Amino acid sequence: MLRFSTAGESHGESLIALLSGLPAGVPIDENFVNRELWRRQQGYGRGGRMRIETDTAHFLSGVRHGKTIASPIAIAIENRDWKNWTEALPVAAGDPAKHKAVASPRPGHADLAGALKFDFPDARYVLERASARESTARVAGGAVAKQLLLELGIDFASHVIRVGRAELERTAAWDEIAALRAKDEVLLNCVDPEAELKMKAEVDAVLRTGDTVGGVFEVAVHGVPPGLGTCANWDERLDGILAQAVMSLQAVKAVEIGRGVTAAESFGSEVHDAIGYANDVKNGGHTRFTREHNNAGGLEGGISNGEDIVVRGYLKPISTLRRPLKSVRFDTREETKAAYERSDVCVVPAAGVAAEAMVALAVARLALEKFGGDSLKELKRNYQGYLEQIENY
Repeated sequence: MLRFSTAGESHGESLIALLSGLPAGVPIDENFVNRELWRRQQGYGRGGRMRIETDTAHFLSGVRHGKTIASPIAIAIENRDWKNWTEALPVAAGDPAKHKAVASPRPGHADLAGALKFDFPDARYVLERASARESTARVAGGAVAKQLLLELGIDFASHVIRVGRAELERTAAWDEIAALRAKDEVLLNCVDPEAELKMKAEVDAVLRTGDTVGGVFEVAVHGVPPGLGTCANWDERLDGILAQAVMSLQAVKAVEIGRGVTAAESFGSEVHDAIGYANDVKNGGHTRFTREHNNAGGLEGGISNGEDIVVRGYLKPISTLRRPLKSVRFDTREETKAAYERSDVCVVPAAGVAAEAMVALAVARLALEKFGGDSLKELKRNYQGYLEQIENY
């Protein structure tokens, strides 16, 4: 079973991604992992932290001579900003006078709820772990999962479909979403240049006012066969697993599979994807069950149906504002302004990359559970046998 966890604080020495359960023999390209980390740092509206950090994955274990060896994989990503926090956040007791307390909680952040939960006198330790900086480790782990799934022909990409009130008003094809990954300059990761400029204007507006803006990203998974997930138990349904994976990302407040939101206000005849049976030229020319549309987002009954999986995440505006909202001091309970920490204005493109990673980790876990194998060779043999079973159905 694939297990994944992260460790590390926003201003600590490093972030750690830990994976176990991968089969032996999976090729791991460190350049691919670092490219994914770079993608997470891009986008118009990012803050000063992204100018400090150049995230690079350092594999500590589990990969030798460029391939997995079936032992746990540990990846470290150094925080370059740590040099400015060694006295403020030492492992030892240190000097209390140099502690950088977060004296007033920020509305919308984990500050107050976390301080109450853990009985902290301020929100510093809560901020350090609740920060979206943690998603860096998720992207590193997700990049490893992606390389496993690419061996099975399963690929991932994301794009932005809304920032504030500016929205992409058409459906994007897989090829144009995937093409965004090759760009060396990322504005707002939208497939349509005109829509992207309108999104940029939304970010410009909040930059002028000291506010922040959220939006919607979409993750597409291409090449998933029918049969991942199950309708047998509530906690094994793929749609629920994906929703939890994406919702776990910082600032994501809603998740949509396919066209789930508009489906709720439509008639069944307008929503459900009519079934056909034809030659699929794009995917090797095999005859297979086809769909006129993909409103279901590649999932029916908690099971993948062979179409692209489409997951949308709805991202609230970042909680840290340059013009802080009203708050209360932890020590005196007096009214004050919320604390300010260096932050972003818009992170929708970066959130899409982090969501790709979480979706990849979820799909990889289910693929390994279904097809098994202690080595990549065994996994691929099992997978190919399943594909032949579907073709001969």
